Amino acid sequence: MNIVILGAGAWGTALAINAAQAEDAGVPRHRVTLWARDAALVAAMQAGRVNTRYLPGVAFPDSLQLQGGGDASLDAALSGQDLIIMATPVSAARGMLQRLQHVSVPVAWLSKGLEAPQAASAADAASFGLMVHEIRAQAAPDLRAGVLSGPSFALEVARGQPTALVAASEHAEVRDALVAAFHNPTLRVYASDDLVGAEVGGAVKNVLAIATGLCDGLQLGLNARAALITRGLAEMTRFGVALGAHAETFTGLSGLGDLVLTATGDLSRNRKVGLLLAQGQSLPEVLASLGHVAEGVYCARTVVQRAASLGVEMPIAQSVVALLDGQLKPAEAVAILMEREATTEQP
Repeated sequence: MNIVILGAGAWGTALAINAAQAEDAGVPRHRVTLWARDAALVAAMQAGRVNTRYLPGVAFPDSLQLQGGGDASLDAALSGQDLIIMATPVSAARGMLQRLQHVSVPVAWLSKGLEAPQAASAADAASFGLMVHEIRAQAAPDLRAGVLSGPSFALEVARGQPTALVAASEHAEVRDALVAAFHNPTLRVYASDDLVGAEVGGAVKNVLAIATGLCDGLQLGLNARAALITRGLAEMTRFGVALGAHAETFTGLSGLGDLVLTATGDLSRNRKVGLLLAQGQSLPEVLASLGHVAEGVYCARTVVQRAASLGVEMPIAQSVVALLDGQLKPAEAVAILMEREATTEQP
């Protein structure tokens, strides 16, 4: 199978490495091309056969091809492919989807989050940032596309450590292509037709992981962490169902699974944001120290705005926004959550 992965960040690189690995007979699983717009990054990867900037210490398989540098190289990279994977940040999804709108092969994205809100038009009372499947509906409505999501740290996938993901799309052809491309002895891929649920889980868990990192950074204990994750899952589910997702999706890999990993794992950038804020660092200091995108920081406000428009309560996400905006100190944000009035537990 010919696969091109567009974007050489940590996750795109990890998936390319995994898919290009040789099987027992020494034959590569697939013919994989990793494309990056940054020509300097491509040159460095070609020279060292490793992505030192985003995934240091994991060597490329011999069969992995590298391309990049601009629009002409993108056109060349797309030629002859059976599957196209977008490994760009959400902020770049619209532009890439517009470039891909006329391709005839399945497309899937890896990004988790929401686009920054567009300026409201005169006909709209409000304008909210969109998830990638909503961007696709505007920018490339005829594209057969979906998302590959679930609990996965890039480093572990690149190393071939056991991982399970969800291939979500309304198109069976896309689901089948993703399973054929990435299901292997160390990477299990489950198919789902709940694209909305998979995207909501992937976006909201990043916001909730900031809150959990804050809880851990303040050393509030494991009881508090368990309560925060559980109530966070309830927020995620309410929000997703209001947007048309299936409730059961949020008890699976792209809901509970991704939330638990991102909220508790030491490799989680969003959890680290909460940890560092709890230590007294400012948000600019935190972001400067990460070196990678933490999508929860950028989509938290949009999540809360959309939830409010749907009449969905998300107190944990609201507290994260207030914290990121500097309206609350870490201890104050936690105190507000713990001091909420007693009520019956609702899913």
